[in-house]
Amino acid sequence: MKTTQAIEKWEAQMNHIKTQLQKHGPMRPGSLSRQYNVCGTVGCRCKDSKHPRRHGPYYQLNYVYRGKKTSQFIRREILGQVRTELANYKQFRRLTERWIGLALKVAHARDKPVP
Repeated sequence: MKTTQAIEKWEAQMNHIKTQLQKHGPMRPGSLSRQYNVCGTVGCRCKDSKHPRRHGPYYQLNYVYRGKKTSQFIRREILGQVRTELANYKQFRRLTERWIGLALKVAHARDKPVP
């Protein structure tokens, strides 16, 4: 494949990525974990000697933004929304990584001397 054709193909792929990014919904970075806790109340079910039952589940979101680690609990009512936003962020990252890779291919192809 000639260099010009390859560059056109990569640029078309980048345009497709841009179109996909414009359709993206709300997003947030991070990972979600489910936790069960033990409280400090004497005689509570979570401290039963034979059948302890921890409190929960509680959902916790952890992420790093601008070098700062953040953790927050997520209410069960918005759990579906948060999962969708996390999936959107992962898709955003995949698309931008692909875009960068294609942009580098185009740059390297243009750097080569024409015979």
